[in-house]
Amino acid sequence: MPQEYDAIIIGAGLNSLACAAHLGAKGWRVAVFEQAATPGGAVKTLELTAPGFRHDWAAMNLSLFAGSAFFKAYGEDLGRYGLAFAPASHCFASVFDDGKWFGVSTGAGETRARIAAFSEADAETWDRLCGEFPGTAEIIFALLGNPMQMHVQGRLLAKTLFRKGFSWTAELVRLLLSSPRQFLTETFQSEHIRTTLAAWGMHLDFAPDMAGGAVFPYLESMANQHFGMVIGQGGADTVTRAVVAKIEADGGEIHCGKRVSKVLREGGKAIGIELDDGTQIKARKAVIANVAPGGLMDLLEGQSGDETFDGKMRGFSHAPGTMMIHLALDGLPDWSASEELKQFAYVHIAPLLDQMARTYQQAKAGLLPDEPVLVVGQPTVVDPSRAPEGKHTLWVQVRMVPGEIKADAGGEITSTDWAEVKEIYADRAIAIIERHAPGLAQKIIHRTVVSPLDLQADNPNLVGGDQIAGSHHLSQNFLFRPALGHATGKTPIDGLHLTGASVWPGAGTGAGSGYMLAQKLGGK
Repeated sequence: MPQEYDAIIIGAGLNSLACAAHLGAKGWRVAVFEQAATPGGAVKTLELTAPGFRHDWAAMNLSLFAGSAFFKAYGEDLGRYGLAFAPASHCFASVFDDGKWFGVSTGAGETRARIAAFSEADAETWDRLCGEFPGTAEIIFALLGNPMQMHVQGRLLAKTLFRKGFSWTAELVRLLLSSPRQFLTETFQSEHIRTTLAAWGMHLDFAPDMAGGAVFPYLESMANQHFGMVIGQGGADTVTRAVVAKIEADGGEIHCGKRVSKVLREGGKAIGIELDDGTQIKARKAVIANVAPGGLMDLLEGQSGDETFDGKMRGFSHAPGTMMIHLALDGLPDWSASEELKQFAYVHIAPLLDQMARTYQQAKAGLLPDEPVLVVGQPTVVDPSRAPEGKHTLWVQVRMVPGEIKADAGGEITSTDWAEVKEIYADRAIAIIERHAPGLAQKIIHRTVVSPLDLQADNPNLVGGDQIAGSHHLSQNFLFRPALGHATGKTPIDGLHLTGASVWPGAGTGAGSGYMLAQKLGGK
């Protein structure tokens, strides 16, 4: 292994790989060092239950990647290296304790008809939102797809004011600042519609009453209605494998099972890294760390030389954790509300806004929620290749749970050790699914439960099982992600850059922070 490269990237998550791919395409010699056995971070697929059953470890939805600037630039190349998507036209649904359900599909009139069954006024509102979406999406996606720098975003604001006017722009800003409950209550009459859309906020640390969370239910509902959803053909790792192949074809290297212990510095400049075994490797142009802010401080042995920056990194706030349940099944769940639910990529079990709010507060307080929010992914509905013929996989996110357990809000579980608790708590989650899909337990061939601490052990960026690598609340988003003055990944150390989901534009599979950093360093 050469001991010097143009750029060294710490961590092999999707942002790292996008960064390495672009720099490699610009002629840089790049090496990526990853402590886990396989690259991809949260975007990898493994046989976690039984032979022939392929399970996405954490991320399943690849719609953000398919719509990303990185994919627009390199999609053709990645296709040659095996990237393939599986599109879903029945995107997401929710089931309710009263036996009703609602889901968003792309078919002409399907979603509207379901809404009209609850409220004709809401169906008319849906029509209006769909009509307005292309113009609104253009601005929001421009906001999310550009560096969070005042001159860049200032130009976007000026352009928006010129084209759309003050009132329209003010309403968009209000949407960006609103809580899910506020936006959805103002917009829809039906509690079923409000709750179905609000469940998306829980994917990104936005309980119903958290300011700044409205935009995510809005974008997910509208984007799924207009474009559908995509997952990876054969598994989410189709992305990881294709990007790795491109990196290696351009002369880059991926080294797994190599933990970086510190960043080497000389005269206030990052010059390389040191591995756990003491090996030192030099970087001629840049060291790029795809780590959580706390992990960055570990690599810097506690100090960057700028006390203000260090304090911000140590004070970075993480979201509550997630527990994953991976099931190999004899058949799909028999959803009692409707057979149609067997067609959906996702089924949310989050029946009430107040329940979501309570679940979030319980997890933040260190309590195992008595009624967790469940995101039930049915990937083999969209992509049968992930399981043997006639069999299925179920991908269940249990949101939210505490990384450190203090007690059980349900009063039933006495242990506070996740190694003991995870199987017991998985039983609680399965029982909740069974209320809406009786007989599920009898269909289970094998299950694997991944606790928040298991997620963190595999990927230290997921602190306490925080799958989004840091809260997206307003005080830690936009200009403040991860901290004011550092939303581009800039650090006080010359040649050292931060990337990943902890950096603007945050979590998801869009590879935004890695690609934007690579463009900044290597040119567009």
